Amino acid sequence: MTNSIDKENTKKALTSQTLVRGLDVVEAVADGPLSISGIAQKTGITYGTAHRIVSVLLQRHYLKPDGGKGYSLGRKVLELGFMAFHQTGLTRISHPFLDQLARDTLDTVHLARIEGDSVIYLDKISSQRSVEISSRIGGRKPLISTGVGKALILDWSEKEWAELYHRDASLLREKITLAQWLTLLRGYAQGGYSFDLGEDVHAIRCVAAPVRDGSRKIVAAISVSSTLEYMGAERMHALIPVVKDVAAQISAELGMRA
Repeated sequence: MTNSIDKENTKKALTSQTLVRGLDVVEAVADGPLSISGIAQKTGITYGTAHRIVSVLLQRHYLKPDGGKGYSLGRKVLELGFMAFHQTGLTRISHPFLDQLARDTLDTVHLARIEGDSVIYLDKISSQRSVEISSRIGGRKPLISTGVGKALILDWSEKEWAELYHRDASLLREKITLAQWLTLLRGYAQGGYSFDLGEDVHAIRCVAAPVRDGSRKIVAAISVSSTLEYMGAERMHALIPVVKDVAAQISAELGMRA
């Protein structure tokens, strides 16, 4: 009897391990095509194990051959991604407002939230200008260096702001002192908006504002982003009330009262 239980537990453990490895393989190719050797190296599993997992993922369309480059994400991942996208209430509610904001500004518009120590993009509407922002839905960026990241932490205490600075200040392209960082965040918190002044990507500027739910908790942030060519200081300040107004409209849809 004991042997049967042990065998069953071992079988479950191996199944779980295989599942985890399969997910590791899918995540490994998310940033670009990889060969089986590349997958094995990136995930730390053996070549043989990588080959077996890739074979199964190809059959289920989670991966697909990518010419001579190896393997990339397949149509099943895309299908599930769109399903998750449409099932997310926040994204579904926000999208029409973001779409209108993108049409009004002609710039790239984002919706993001905090996940762990990072910002994760929930939605993106690309610019109508000849400008490409390298973000993607599902992509991550640091809290400290992005406009949406700073908008998401406007309700944090100064102690929490300082802790974030001490942990991630090395990620800032433009170096500032702790005192400057705290002064910056105080101003943003008072104004209810935030900027990205090239802290993440030197040539990109961004105006962001927080989105709140019915309890007035910040649950997301939206932003308008473009290059310096289209986003000088005067235009950034002109966009503050525009972005804040759209964030307020989304917040109202989420139950927040004025």
